[in-house]
Parts: sequence; structure tokens; C-alpha cells
Amino acid sequence: MVRPALFFLLLAACDREGSSAPRDKGKAIEHRDEEAQFDRERRPDVVIATLGLAPGDVVADVGAGTGLLTVHVARAVAPDGRVVATDVDATVLDLLEARMDDAGLTNVQHRVVAPNAPGLEAATYDVILLAQVDHYFDDAATWLRAAVPSLTPGGKIALTNRVHHRARGLAAAEAAGLHLIRETMDIPGQYVAVFSPESK
Repeated sequence: MVRPALFFLLLAACDREGSSAPRDKGKAIEHRDEEAQFDRERRPDVVIATLGLAPGDVVADVGAGTGLLTVHVARAVAPDGRVVATDVDATVLDLLEARMDDAGLTNVQHRVVAPNAPGLEAATYDVILLAQVDHYFDDAATWLRAAVPSLTPGGKIALTNRVHHRARGLAAAEAAGLHLIRETMDIPGQYVAVFSPESK
């Protein structure tokens, strides 16, 4: 016979277990809805194609936030490539790590960096991607110039942002000595521009 106190403890435990499933399911649905909206509005497929990412590439995803774009970048460079996702906020990078775990991706490393410094090691990256982040820098040209030594030979720096930030972004890239090699505006209200530190 189960004693009353033990019975109620078991009942409470069962209730907690039973009630956690709907909450987890609700979170998963919300998670998927957020990703679907991001994919519709930000068109990561267009970004990936414009960058020309391929398996084996090493990419820095600067200002990666919770990883909504990072997950697509990581898939594009898998299985042998890797992504270093940076942000100034450790909390959002924890959410990014959880997103990568949910997606089964193991080729992403996250890193907290200072607000106005790349925080990237030299001669490592095939692409340094700044997605809707360059307008936050105090001096975008200085930041971009500091990032150039982190590129591999033939490496690229890419900006993608809302169109109203385009003139400022392109001017900063030019001031940093970068050369525009490819651009698309196939995402409504946004642009993707790819630069090289070497002239054509």
C-alpha cells in the first residue's frame, strides 16, 4: 500500500513530467516559427549562394546572435569546414549553442569578443561575414581594416544588411581598402556585398 504522502509526491512528479512535454513542444513550435520567418525575410539561401560557400570553408560569422543564420552557414561548409560565431553577448551565444545542438551541428565554435575588435586569429578565414551588424561599429572602416589579416589568401569579407545601411557599409569597405567583387539585392529591402582586399 502506498502511504498518502508518498502517493501525492508521486502524483506531483507525474504531473510535472506530463506537463513538461506540452511546454517543450510549444517551445519547439515557437523555435521553428522563428526560423521559418527568418528564412522568409532574410533569405539565407541567397546569402550562402552569393558568398559562394563550399564544404571545407572556414567562416567567421560576426555578430552571430542566436545563430539563425549561423545554422545555414554551418551546413553549407560541413562536413569538413567550420564556423566561428562571435558576439559581444555571451547570453545569446548560449542560445546559439543550443540551436546548433538541436540541429545536430558540431562544426560551430562560439566566441565572445569586444564590441569594436574582430577577435579573430590571423590567416584563418575564407570568409568573414557581417550580417546586419556593421552599422553598430563606432568606426566600421577601422574594424574592417583590422579584420583583413585574419583572411586566408583569396579570402573575402561580406556585408549583408538593410538597404538603408548600404551606402555607409560600402563607404566603410572602400575606406578599409576593400574591393567590391560581387553584390546582390535579390533579398527585398536588403543587400549582400562581397569584398576582397585584393584588386581585380
